[in-house]
Amino acid sequence: MLKKTAAMFAIASLMLTACKKENAALRIDDETAKKAEIAHAQSGNLPVAKFESMEYDFGTITEGDKVEHVFKVTNDGTADLVISEVKPSCGCTVPEYTKTPIAPGAQGDIKVIFNSTGKSGNQEKTVTVTLNTEKATEILKFKANITPKAGGIGVTPAAH
Repeated sequence: MLKKTAAMFAIASLMLTACKKENAALRIDDETAKKAEIAHAQSGNLPVAKFESMEYDFGTITEGDKVEHVFKVTNDGTADLVISEVKPSCGCTVPEYTKTPIAPGAQGDIKVIFNSTGKSGNQEKTVTVTLNTEKATEILKFKANITPKAGGIGVTPAAH
């Protein structure tokens, strides 16, 4: 009788363990299926961000100049385009952007203001844009060649 009870307990334990594993697998499958179902339902109804340009060259500027450029984005999709975040690669860049949903066919702006104070030579910076598109992020780039300020601190060669 004791052997029979121990055997029944072992079988019950195996079944419970198997059920837990099976439920975990089903739970993952349900989550995956739900995500796939949502993606499928939205697949024909997505915003599409189309930028006029993804890069901009400020050319040669003087150290200390603040320059700005506006990147234009058009919603070529069939649902509202939402820009949720614009993150610059450094503290020398300040972004401003359209914070309201951009309707299909409409245009929004992402302005970058670059402060060249303390910078010199060729500078290349990026701005990461987070959107509600299939791709989810876009990288905008800009560059500038920064020359020193006239009359700045420097070494003057001695006269011979």
